[in-house]
Amino acid sequence: MSDLSTFPDNLDGLEARLRQDLSWLELPAKGWVPGRVVDGQPVVDVVIIGGGMAGLVASGMLKRLGVANHVVLDKAPAGQEGPWVTFARMRTLRSPKQLTGPAMGLPALTFRAYYEARFGRAAWVALDRAPRETWMEYLIWYRKVLELPVRNGVTVGAILPRNDGMLDLLCTKDGLEETIIARHVVLATGRDGLGGPFVPDIADKIGRKFWAHTADEVDFSALRGKRVGVIGAGASAMDNAATALEAGADRLDMFVRRKELPRINKFTGIGSQGVVHGFAGLPDEWKWRFLNYAMGQQTPPPRPSVLRVSSFEQAHLHLESPITALQQDGEHVVVTTPRGSYPVDFLIFGTGFKIDLANRRELAAFEPHIRLWRDRFPTPSGMENGELEGSPDLGDAFEFLERKPGSCPALSKIHCFNFPATLSHGKLTGDIPAISEGADRLARGIVRSLFVEDREAHFANLQSFDTPELLGDEWFDAGTEALPELSAKGPQTRNA
Repeated sequence: MSDLSTFPDNLDGLEARLRQDLSWLELPAKGWVPGRVVDGQPVVDVVIIGGGMAGLVASGMLKRLGVANHVVLDKAPAGQEGPWVTFARMRTLRSPKQLTGPAMGLPALTFRAYYEARFGRAAWVALDRAPRETWMEYLIWYRKVLELPVRNGVTVGAILPRNDGMLDLLCTKDGLEETIIARHVVLATGRDGLGGPFVPDIADKIGRKFWAHTADEVDFSALRGKRVGVIGAGASAMDNAATALEAGADRLDMFVRRKELPRINKFTGIGSQGVVHGFAGLPDEWKWRFLNYAMGQQTPPPRPSVLRVSSFEQAHLHLESPITALQQDGEHVVVTTPRGSYPVDFLIFGTGFKIDLANRRELAAFEPHIRLWRDRFPTPSGMENGELEGSPDLGDAFEFLERKPGSCPALSKIHCFNFPATLSHGKLTGDIPAISEGADRLARGIVRSLFVEDREAHFANLQSFDTPELLGDEWFDAGTEALPELSAKGPQTRNA
């Protein structure tokens, strides 16, 4: 096999190595789930909604464990799943390059292996962090080499419970409607998977043409020569500010409520396998305590992102400057803060995302039944936190739980493998570091459920299995042959 450090652009060699590794590990496992047909239509064991990183590794884990009858649906065209080449505007990923991410414990499936195969080991050593476009190319390769069953251009309009305990997914592709019957559904729908972008109500004071959220499509070329305001100072806010400046914005004002930018990434500082595997075992009050504290401290934007903005002399940072008023004045907007008023031609809200189940029309049939943390856990005094209070209260396999037991049994077949699962399971569903561990927990839980539900079929298979290991000619019954005589000297053999 070729030496990947010597011969760059050797993906063929890497793929051969991966195939060998999978063969040695007897992966993927053989399919074992009994097929089902309802009204002449084949049932899909698992439908994964979302073909980004989380959806791909969830698919990879299910395939690895022998759940072959599953499909991944994504509304985006192939190669545009997730944020990486759409609304993500950073130059590089924020995660360190060496994190193994979705590799599922397979060295040949890591980003490092992919990068060295393409560009050589010297290029890897020189690399600081993964360029986001290259990361997307890696995910495209990941999907290809694992032969994952992704269908693009499919929109899921509704998930509905069935009387037989399964789920109907009402889908649309190219204007044609289709209903998929599924036993389980995984929501691998990213950071806004149970809601959408958060924009404060003050935005209602100005026309929609004057503002965008960082998750929106933005025509940055139209901002050339314009005055741009950015609300917030998180990573996305910085990346959008930098993109506007690089597109030729004449002036940029960034408005931040805090006295200073956060400097320390608390959760990264305590990152360990203990946190990955132990967080879900914490008592509820301790889960709340950890996340409420970390959210209160906030995550700093990456240093390269801040330097990317501050390198422009026309960029201005305004600390202790919450927005107190927005006023439309002709073809621009006046932004008012406690420290002054600033005219801008366009405003970008870097205000994050919200959990709002009412905003997810595909879950409308289930929304009244989904149990949230506030439904059963009293908020600790002095730790009020709307985002945590509205987080879904999930089971061991990321499944939704019923607000009222018995009201909607099919709810347990829907798995929340997206960012709002953090309070129940820790950071296993939305970020690169522990996404494989999260997918492993998810897939094993689904496998357990499928096997238990099909127990009668598996028991019938146990009873009917009749392939012999012994053919009957290996040894024969001694019959009435006399036993050896015993004496005080011990047993006597026939040949003695």
